Amino acid sequence: MGTQESWQSQDSYEQGRGTGRRALLGAAVLGAGGAVLGLPATARAEEARTSGKPGDGYRSLPVPTVIAHRGASGYRPEHTLGSYQLALDMGAHVIEQDLVPTKDGHLVCRHENDITGTTDVAAHPEFAGRKTTKVVDGVSYTGWFTEDFTLAELKSLRAKERIPGNRQENTLYDGRWEIPSFEEVLRWADKEGRKRGERIWLHVETKHPTYFRKLGLGLEEPLAKLLRKYNRHRKNSPVFLQSFEPSSIQRLNRLVDSPLVVLLSGAATRPWDFVEAGDPRKVADLVKPEGLAWIASYANGIGPTLDLIIPRDSGGNLTTPTTLVADAHAKGLILHPYTMRNENTFLPAGFRRGTDANAYGDAFGAFKVYFETGIDGIFTDNPDTGLLAHADFVND
Repeated sequence: MGTQESWQSQDSYEQGRGTGRRALLGAAVLGAGGAVLGLPATARAEEARTSGKPGDGYRSLPVPTVIAHRGASGYRPEHTLGSYQLALDMGAHVIEQDLVPTKDGHLVCRHENDITGTTDVAAHPEFAGRKTTKVVDGVSYTGWFTEDFTLAELKSLRAKERIPGNRQENTLYDGRWEIPSFEEVLRWADKEGRKRGERIWLHVETKHPTYFRKLGLGLEEPLAKLLRKYNRHRKNSPVFLQSFEPSSIQRLNRLVDSPLVVLLSGAATRPWDFVEAGDPRKVADLVKPEGLAWIASYANGIGPTLDLIIPRDSGGNLTTPTTLVADAHAKGLILHPYTMRNENTFLPAGFRRGTDANAYGDAFGAFKVYFETGIDGIFTDNPDTGLLAHADFVND
């Protein structure tokens, strides 16, 4: 999700037991696990902000929901079991996966099908001949692509940090984890859920669905098959399905009953399936009341870029919030905007601290401003920071 993308904060959270919701508990992160000391008042506040029981599906999640963007990607290479596990151990309410296909039709977790920057594929001479140039959603890329590899071949690769210039510490973990298949993640979530006595929530994105369908590698059907196999295809299942292409969500709406979210990029952009179909609408049209009503006819929520919630001026400063939160809520839609990160380079200008672009800024201040708009959740690369900000907000 998103195109923007250190490691300092050691605060964390672990899951509570009880009714299937995670009570926030203070913790110190130790590797991929956490030792915890409970904070009963915080847990009570968490309970108060939870809007329903587990049987209520996504309405049972704490509000604002903290969604681990590609796992705990601020601390571990994204879309690895190490990143997902750390996010879960920190107490993230929901953990995100992006899905792309392999040559033999398996779904794997990568932010893009171009794996040049997120794996060690360039160091494998046996795959040198697979390097190629492709046009994906109108943009040309040169590198290696998942659809040219079988799952077994991808399993011979190892993941690495995508933005080492910003997150030098994450490179410590380069080569440690494989590319996970989505079925592995489902098995992992089931295992962790049994161990913890609660449901593990996932937020699953179909990447470039129109592009892959043209290659005969449609994403929605194999995704629906896996969701049915692991009992995550019902309306109260602990999973969100999301895409930047509305037609992908409409297709999934016909296949499963899981909660659905339409992702929205910049106001001036057009979803790629709209481009392919000749639909002239832009995101600016979709965030109007009539556009939101159309989305609400087949989906449960939207995932807008944060700039659609509070625009930034030419200097990167936050301006006046839009009416999108109220307009979406009026149509019965929840909002899970993206993406909060701790580093100065990603924060609004007013929350940057010092001159080091990779140093942490006032992320807590930025979280507070976004939470005050009434959003239902937020994607973050730093789940521990998001959870502390959540605790501050619900206890304020």
